[in-house]
Amino acid sequence: MFNDLSSPAALIATRRSGKPRDMGAPGPTPEQLDRILSAAIRVPDHGKLAPWRFVVVPGEKREAFAAMLERAYRAERPDPGKVELEAVRQFALQAPALVVALSAPAHASHIPIWEQELSAGAACMNLLIATHAEGLVGGWLTGWASYSTMVRDAFGKEGERIAGFIFIGTPTRELEERPRPERDAVTSVWNG
Repeated sequence: MFNDLSSPAALIATRRSGKPRDMGAPGPTPEQLDRILSAAIRVPDHGKLAPWRFVVVPGEKREAFAAMLERAYRAERPDPGKVELEAVRQFALQAPALVVALSAPAHASHIPIWEQELSAGAACMNLLIATHAEGLVGGWLTGWASYSTMVRDAFGKEGERIAGFIFIGTPTRELEERPRPERDAVTSVWNG
């Protein structure tokens, strides 16, 4: 159907999420990451508020990120098991690149928060499509860390929320296609 990935429709139709644990090197070059982030911010944004932010966690800071996640996990679960702590560490260190996406709504604005949050989601989706356009794979994860105040405070401030952790790399195995809904099951025509 879509063989030419230079077509925007082909990029969207062929984009798939990768499992961060199955991503290896190479990750994006600094130039690729710059293009990816530049594309990410070109989204609908009622009021021109830019109600989102991205924080890149550099490779040399991933160990510090893992340590911070462990502290946050222990603060919420005082007696974690060894397997739990290893899962927290693996989460922090998977994939070559990590971008933390934040929903950063302008609460004082007359623009509804819901519209600002939708814009943040659109920015994350653009980031994933741009990652695919660069020949890489992205995986957008949330989980407990997205809802932890301590983790949020490491990247943002009160009033902001972690929209997700977006991991980027090269797939080390073939990407699996997940079941998609039939178009007619999720679309209709309003007939008044």
